[in-house]
Amino acid sequence: MKINLFLPILFSLLIFYNVDGQSNNKEFYELKTYTVKNESQENKVDTYLEKAYLPALKRMGIRDIGVFKVRQDKFKMSDKIYVLIPFNSLAEFERMEALLAVDKTHWSAGSEYLTASYDDPPYERINSVLLRAFPDMPQMNPTAVEGPRQERVYELRSYESPTEAIYKNKVAMFNEGGEVVLFEDLGFNAVFYAEVISGDRMPNLMYMTTFPNMEKRNALWKDFVDSPKWKEISGMKKYQNNVNKLDSFLLYPTEYSDY
Repeated sequence: MKINLFLPILFSLLIFYNVDGQSNNKEFYELKTYTVKNESQENKVDTYLEKAYLPALKRMGIRDIGVFKVRQDKFKMSDKIYVLIPFNSLAEFERMEALLAVDKTHWSAGSEYLTASYDDPPYERINSVLLRAFPDMPQMNPTAVEGPRQERVYELRSYESPTEAIYKNKVAMFNEGGEVVLFEDLGFNAVFYAEVISGDRMPNLMYMTTFPNMEKRNALWKDFVDSPKWKEISGMKKYQNNVNKLDSFLLYPTEYSDY
């Protein structure tokens, strides 16, 4: 009897997750954030990423890797480098470090970074967040906004919720509720929408939208707030109070970023 009860559950799990660890064709993303304290560290991280790390990932077949920095702002310190890496499955994510460890070209090209001494590290700290794509956008869409890279705006947003159950309500608001569709209809050029499945601030979701410049970004956000559809969605009783912290990071792509 216990076996008969277990089989339907096992069958459901096998349908939801294939043998390679991928769920319903949803991509997974790692968002790595390097914190640097000065120009020397920034240059070391840039050189490693451009000459060693990204080429090594591409030899593994990983494409569409975004590298971003904080847009200049007198109120914010530009001490972060963001690296967004897409994976077809969790198995691909798990294999990455093992393949990097035996990649001789990676070690040769990144030797200054990889063999740095304890008293001269190339960065202050690395933060890593693992994400799973939303049902309404299961695959990344590296956007091709035009114009000078430093004028482009890649807006990374993080929405935290007070509890896991309330967080699921916010995820539903994006998908079944129609937020993702509204962003698409207005032309926000989203790169991804995803749930954070491992990170230092949970429960939360993250997404990235793109604009050629700040003027376009501000105009589109006004259109969003003023749209009848947003007023309808945000006014629904079931979607009230489902975010208690919002962080917005205004970034631009480096010259060696894939997009």
